[in-house]
Amino acid sequence: MEYLLSTNCLTKQYGKHNAVEQVSLHIRQGDIYGLIGRNGAGKTTLLKIISGLAAPTNGDFSLFGYEGKEKYQVMHRIGTLIEEPGVYPNHSAEENLKLKCIAMGVRNKEVVPQLLKTVGLHDAGKKRVKNFSLGMKQRLGIALALVGEPDLVVLDEPINGLDPQGIVEIRETIERLNKERNITFIISSHILEELSKIATNYGIIHNGRLLEELTREELLQKCSEHIELKTDDTAKACTVLEAMGIHKYKVVDKDTIQIFEHLSDGGEIAIKLAENSVKTLGISVKNEALEDYYLNLTGGDGND
Repeated sequence: MEYLLSTNCLTKQYGKHNAVEQVSLHIRQGDIYGLIGRNGAGKTTLLKIISGLAAPTNGDFSLFGYEGKEKYQVMHRIGTLIEEPGVYPNHSAEENLKLKCIAMGVRNKEVVPQLLKTVGLHDAGKKRVKNFSLGMKQRLGIALALVGEPDLVVLDEPINGLDPQGIVEIRETIERLNKERNITFIISSHILEELSKIATNYGIIHNGRLLEELTREELLQKCSEHIELKTDDTAKACTVLEAMGIHKYKVVDKDTIQIFEHLSDGGEIAIKLAENSVKTLGISVKNEALEDYYLNLTGGDGND
């Protein structure tokens, strides 16, 4: 099984509007996959389809190696927290978890205290959920998603509205579960800077379309400080760079090269290119922030 989950041209249409359009994403076992997009980009709709809570209009997806109708037989291996946690506000966290265990057919009485400890709610006692902070409710939602020991957990905007301490608590919980239990996570968010601290892979969605999939390393490389060289002959320029001992570079298009080392040697690079009859059309040091990269890719300047 190459991918734990892969989608093939998923489309979800409501009336004449495509909430999700031709989305093909790929997630491996052990990934923390960050699904990035503004509010209204199609993240929640996509996660509902993956979780079996909505049917696609077109396209399909495979799950744990199963395709077609067979994949719905393994939906119990997915834990979900989509939109707000479905809880009984007048009950405690313990009582809510016990009810979820009954619904899932989980009989082991040790499960509830273990889950409460896992998400840091073991001291919540008999406190009713309606009196919980937003961060506590989100942690309870994650605990509910973990009932039944899922292999894949889908979290929709789990840090939305949380204070800094709440964000740290959720992030640490996810990282611990990923490392200790090898749980694969799909986490949607419009907060790129926070996802960059935890995700191993990314999918960027905009207006229902998946614009790009990339690893953490690829994203950081795109956003790291580098020399951007504009030239009329990239092939010959690469030969000159190699001769200078510069090997960490990337040809972006027919006249642009990004150089990730010798960042203070821009002048010397331009001189060497000139000596080899390669025209420098422009050379500058770039340092694009993650948020800037996202905004440039989606062609906008804020959330919907």
